[in-house]
Amino acid sequence: MKQSLFLRIFSYTFLGIGTLFILGPIFLTVSVAMKSRAETTKSFLAPPSGLYLDNFIAVINKANFWSIFQNSVFITLVSLLLMLIAIPMVSYAVSRNSNQMYYRFVYTLILLGIFVPFQAIMLPIYRHMSNLELLNQGGLIIMYLTLSFSQGLFLCVGFLKNIPLELDQASKIDGCGVWLTFTRVIYPLMMPILATILVLNSLWIWNDFQLPLIMLNRHPDYWTLPLFIYNFKSEVSFDYNLAFAAFTLSMAPISILYVFTQRYIIGGLTEGSIK
Repeated sequence: MKQSLFLRIFSYTFLGIGTLFILGPIFLTVSVAMKSRAETTKSFLAPPSGLYLDNFIAVINKANFWSIFQNSVFITLVSLLLMLIAIPMVSYAVSRNSNQMYYRFVYTLILLGIFVPFQAIMLPIYRHMSNLELLNQGGLIIMYLTLSFSQGLFLCVGFLKNIPLELDQASKIDGCGVWLTFTRVIYPLMMPILATILVLNSLWIWNDFQLPLIMLNRHPDYWTLPLFIYNFKSEVSFDYNLAFAAFTLSMAPISILYVFTQRYIIGGLTEGSIK
């Protein structure tokens, strides 16, 4: 009994400390963003005395913020749409033909991408996309789709292995071909794992800095929000209020999305293992 009580106290203490490490920087960012320069100079760590929104207005008016925001939304949505179409299709083909050497080879080859660090392929990506004249938003979307395949295929194939083959056979008896079986029977059953892929990749694409830096930084009209923050911070390096207001505006949409969809990250993974 005492050991159980001790473990509970230790667990809650550990979780509390972890929560402080997560919420502390967020609170500091929002706090500084909502204070005037004089208030920040007086006390950097103190909470704001009121709802001061001039910093946010200055960030939006000073730069082409809404256009850059639309760039991030467009790139994220199109990339996710292509992922939710291509990854399940390839995963279904691989999972239902895993006894054939060709499909096993393709599956293994794609999974090897998980072990390749991005830093090792930065220069080849830049040179290859430059030769193809794809240093633009379209090229960036292609790269997001390509780089998401390793993790997405691994998750989807593992999920599909828990869906019995009898469903495919039953739909075939009812007159469905491979395409109808996939779209009408299998794809709806994949929604839990697809939701997991959607949340994970939306967080990655929205917050990604490295790929946009090497592919879009030369064209301000193509910037995403992380690039905007990077260049805006350089301009206002001594104005912490404006810089932190820009940070808050950038992280607010994806933070709200994560709050409402975080349960799908674990839910999709665990549901696949007990289906």
